[in-house]
Amino acid sequence: MSGDRFVEVPYRMLPGETLDGLLEAFVTRQGYDTTDTGEGMSGWVGELRLQLERGELIIAHDLRTETTEVMTLAQWRAFGRDLADDEEEG
Repeated sequence: MSGDRFVEVPYRMLPGETLDGLLEAFVTRQGYDTTDTGEGMSGWVGELRLQLERGELIIAHDLRTETTEVMTLAQWRAFGRDLADDEEEG
């Protein structure tokens, strides 16, 4: 049942402001020190955008709670998902 709960959302489909908001929430939730990059929150958002481009992070929509969030690949796979699951549907 959990395999039907989450849907990957291609980050390129999101408006820039929406994507930035999701990435900022991820930084805050994960407890990143925003002084580490020397650029504050924008530095982390930039780093996370690169991780999205490399496929290290996923934007996932939870159909049960109707929320969208950033997940690591390990989190995505913990829900029993594989990237190919959604590619076949699209």
